[in-house]
Amino acid sequence: MRSVSSRSKLRNRTVDLSPSCSRTKVTERGDMAAESEPGGGSFPVCGVAIAVVSSFINGSTFVLQKKGILRARDRGVSYLTDVFWWSGTLSMIVGQIGNFLAYNVAPAVIVTPLGALGVLFGAVLASWILGEQLNRAGQLGCVLCCCGSVVLIIHAPQDEAVTSRLDFEARLSDPVLVAYGVLVVLVLLVLVLLVVPAHGSSNMLVYVSICSLLGSFTVPSSKGLGLVAPDVFGSAAPGGGGALPLFLALLATLAFSVLVQFFFITKALQSFSANAFEAVYYVAFTCSATLASTLLFGEWAELTAAAGAAVMGGLAAVCGGVVLLRMSQEASVTGRKTKSE
Repeated sequence: MRSVSSRSKLRNRTVDLSPSCSRTKVTERGDMAAESEPGGGSFPVCGVAIAVVSSFINGSTFVLQKKGILRARDRGVSYLTDVFWWSGTLSMIVGQIGNFLAYNVAPAVIVTPLGALGVLFGAVLASWILGEQLNRAGQLGCVLCCCGSVVLIIHAPQDEAVTSRLDFEARLSDPVLVAYGVLVVLVLLVLVLLVVPAHGSSNMLVYVSICSLLGSFTVPSSKGLGLVAPDVFGSAAPGGGGALPLFLALLATLAFSVLVQFFFITKALQSFSANAFEAVYYVAFTCSATLASTLLFGEWAELTAAAGAAVMGGLAAVCGGVVLLRMSQEASVTGRKTKSE
């Protein structure tokens, strides 16, 4: 009886193999358990630190690229020859790598709201480097956008602790998620093929819509790569035969989405204010990525009445902020045209 009891205790004994920046525990029988309770484990300090640094880096991206575009336009050369534009491009690459790491060592509900720091940092940097001054309406709109987005993320349904490739594959086959993905692809095709040629250079929301809708693929792909990678590169991963195709598909989806976003962000910065674009883009991207993540992990049922009211309040703040930013941008453009005349 003592030997049976000892084996039972050994089989169920939990060993904490996670580093200081992870909150995942592995049991000796191979089970994975993610600690989602606030006090259930150590706070993901590393993930939050990476997310904060990435937000500041991403906040400088649009400003540096815009500076490079303006300098190249004044000299009559391609922006590809300007060091500022390449600095912004390098910042975008580093920021995306940081986001990828942050999403895989900390929950998305913590990482995503920290993007608001990039919006505020970008506004300060744009006023210094580009001389783009937001009026009071624009400043209030920026604050409303950031606060509303943070409220949305905090009170959105929490991600389920999907800890294996098999669980992730099962989620991908959900009909609601498939329908959402097909709808997003169709909307993107309409925007790129029909709307961009007609209204892209005159309406900032066209480029914002394209880049933000692609967030429905970038964030889930980043999280999925983190789940599939152990089965691809592990020495004794169970059921690893189908892991490599899924890993390559997720990697291709992530790379394509980031490249398309990069192309249209550059197009947008050629015509619009870096301040206004970054703020509106952050809001739209956050909402799109949150919706896709929620659908993927199927947590709509856990949204309480209080959380629903908070989400509605966050949406109202976001919408009000977007309207104020658009009004601020149009007033700034009108003022410059009046002075030039």
